[in-house]
Amino acid sequence: MASKADQVAANLSLAKFGEATELRKRIWFTLGALVIFRLLSFVPLPGVDPVVLADLYDQTRGGVLDIFNTFSGGSLERMSLIALGVMPYITASIVVQLAAALSPQLAAIKKEGEAGRKKLNQYTRYGTVGLTAIQGYFIAVGLESFASQSGLQAVVNPGPMFRVGAVISLVGGTLFLMWLGEQITSRGIGNGISLIIMAGIVAQMPRFVGNLLEGSRTGSYGPLLIVGLLAMVIGLILFISFMERAQRRVLIQYPKRATQNGVMQADRSHLPLKVNTAGVIPPIFASSLLLMPLTVSQFAGNTTAGESAWGDFIIALNQYLAHGQPLYMGLYAAGIIFFCFFYTAVVFNPEETAENLKKNGGFIPGIRPGKNTADYLDYVLTRITVVGAAYLAFVCVLPEYVMAQTNLPLFFLGGTSLLIVVNVTVDTVTQIQSHLLALQYGDLLKKAKLKGGRRRR
Repeated sequence: MASKADQVAANLSLAKFGEATELRKRIWFTLGALVIFRLLSFVPLPGVDPVVLADLYDQTRGGVLDIFNTFSGGSLERMSLIALGVMPYITASIVVQLAAALSPQLAAIKKEGEAGRKKLNQYTRYGTVGLTAIQGYFIAVGLESFASQSGLQAVVNPGPMFRVGAVISLVGGTLFLMWLGEQITSRGIGNGISLIIMAGIVAQMPRFVGNLLEGSRTGSYGPLLIVGLLAMVIGLILFISFMERAQRRVLIQYPKRATQNGVMQADRSHLPLKVNTAGVIPPIFASSLLLMPLTVSQFAGNTTAGESAWGDFIIALNQYLAHGQPLYMGLYAAGIIFFCFFYTAVVFNPEETAENLKKNGGFIPGIRPGKNTADYLDYVLTRITVVGAAYLAFVCVLPEYVMAQTNLPLFFLGGTSLLIVVNVTVDTVTQIQSHLLALQYGDLLKKAKLKGGRRRR
């Protein structure tokens, strides 16, 4: 039997979208902000030769830079002002979350409510500036040391001034994107940082589709292969949409309370535990760790087989950890499963949740409050995390296997990219529905009551 909330949502109509003036303003603001993001991705870093830079990126394909380039919408490939994208901000956010879970001082700040949240956000901003400055300096040094096969330098005028200018430009670009994401969150639709990442991924899709169609025209890819690829992508999108909304609802009951009519009534609610609590963090961490040796060896550039034992080891490691290799896929799946359990244990504290339920008088039927409730929540969360980890591993490894078997460039349609795009799209649609629901709330309640009365008759 559908709940009243489901009945109200079922009667939601898009016919009154034109009356939602506030919603239309938010959507236009979001679109305008994303256009600014895309324009900035084509503004080059001062003092860099774009022709030599293209040679540099061609030599480093397949490494961890491909991940960052995809999330930044190709900005790293063009070495624009926002080449680092919002990845330093995301890294700083993850570090602050982990520190808040492990440090008693930061945990106490987190419990201060809105004031504590502002303090942690400020720490995240400081961390973003520091990480961007460090990464920007190493990028500037790496660009200065690179020269093309014809002897041209990637940097026109290398030296301290270029390094300082590059660091300032990259820090400014990342901070502007961070500010733009916060503006989208407050004045637009959805999570601004997530929308910026999704816009970068979606911006790379036309190139992939064009390469796919060109391969079909030249006969490199057969029509059955392309149809099978489209079917796989659609199936993965539907599967991700289902699993990301899947949750285990733990029944919570509160003591009986007297109503206005003098009747004692017990309140009930649910504690939703998502199947995929860790989100997209495990695939990003696992792929970054696996691709790090390849990236380091590519930037080293001078290490060749036979010159040293270390060089032979790196080359052999790159061969075994190449995309589609059995060792790579096995370690990739193992890394996803490990980080899934690790990050879930960090972001969800059963003891704290059980203590909050006890303070509010809530309890799980059949389970004693306190330690027994914490043990039960930990038991349930462990079981559903097994399902969530298996789901993430399957979604991320399947494109790798298909890419290895067919030689299709599926990186832009990899599991991580699809996870981000589907999650952000579902979240954005949900927020649009909530705005429409607030606009039509009175009419929807009347319709739900009328339909409920007809069913009772």
